[in-house]
Amino acid sequence: MTRLGLNAPNLITLSRLLSVPLMIWLIVGAEFVAAFWVFICAGVSDALDGFIAKRFDCRTELGALLDPAADKALLSSVYVALGIAEHLPTWLVILVVFRDVMIVGGFVLIQSLSAPSKFDPLYISKINTLAQISLVAYVLARLGLGFPDGEVTPVLVWVVALTTLLSGASYLVRWARILSGAEQPS
Repeated sequence: MTRLGLNAPNLITLSRLLSVPLMIWLIVGAEFVAAFWVFICAGVSDALDGFIAKRFDCRTELGALLDPAADKALLSSVYVALGIAEHLPTWLVILVVFRDVMIVGGFVLIQSLSAPSKFDPLYISKINTLAQISLVAYVLARLGLGFPDGEVTPVLVWVVALTTLLSGASYLVRWARILSGAEQPS
């Protein structure tokens, strides 16, 4: 491992981060088959970097910051691109991006006001991320691979909206408890 912590998992994470402009370009250019497969590869890379980091005990501080940043950059950018291309409702895109900006802002605020510490994602946040990924994958598969739509997309849109609201509210409660001293950061 180098001084910067650029090991195999972090390089895989960087490749995911670098896929963000490609994803935006593919979606805005209506290249949905390619966008679907790049999105799937990004998901596999997320699982792979985590597995390697844990299995071979090569976790780094850089990786702990870079991995969630890459995930947020990818998902937020894909939501914005799908919103611009009018394949997701604008209100949902705003909600998803606002929650991510709020989480990053809250993390920075807590880190600056209290002793820097590690923050594990909340369970509802993991459910929300799964819902967000499912919606994007389904929309890209529908557009690029011809999956039938029916009621799947609207149901996924509402699941993402609900879990996004619950996740955002849960983080606000957590931060209020940390700032009031009722809870210690993990």
